[in-house]
Amino acid sequence: MDVKDAEAVFARYQEAAALHVTEKRVPKTNWNEEWEKHYDPIYVGDQVYIRASFHPAQPAYRHEILINPKMSFGTGHHATTHQMIAFQLELPHADKAVLDAGSGTGILAVMAAKLGAARVEAFDIDPWCVENGNENFALNGLADSLQMGLGTIREVPLRGPYDLLLANINKNVLLDELPVYAALLAADGHLLLSGFYEEDIPDLEAAAAEVQLKLLRKSVKDRWAALIFQPYE
Repeated sequence: MDVKDAEAVFARYQEAAALHVTEKRVPKTNWNEEWEKHYDPIYVGDQVYIRASFHPAQPAYRHEILINPKMSFGTGHHATTHQMIAFQLELPHADKAVLDAGSGTGILAVMAAKLGAARVEAFDIDPWCVENGNENFALNGLADSLQMGLGTIREVPLRGPYDLLLANINKNVLLDELPVYAALLAADGHLLLSGFYEEDIPDLEAAAAEVQLKLLRKSVKDRWAALIFQPYE
């Protein structure tokens, strides 16, 4: 849309929508520098240090994850990502197969690899996330073993069953895809979900029960919830 088109739209709806438009020239700014000023490292307990490439390393932490998020979701700053990583730290990953559904920056897939998973798969529906995720995999030395796929869980080629399936998306997508998750999960596997509010837990728990998944753990941070499910025996 060029300036004339924008002005025509504003004029058409100005009275009905009470629009008020102002215009000003923004001084030339190094937006990358501004972003770096306000992007702080993240700590998950005393084990995980999440930083961008311009932050100093902290060797005292057992796990260090490099994430340059650009426009993708998943830096550890949000309560959902933070809780998912905290749950990952509680579950064994060594020699396990892991799927990160709706991977965003790829942070959960990176965490799985660093926790010793034998095989990690990740995908997202957004081409920008796929590009950014693969950049982050390379930053963490995983470019040779991990590449992000493009598409939905019903479209991308998958190699289940999975011992851990991670999905930090949103309530509606999770409700729609729960049957697929259940079908891909190993008999003793764990499904980790987040991306919804505390008040949404009953809906997720009920939908999970319909596909023979039982709730093992729940976590709430700043009203955002995370859940761990496992198949019924």
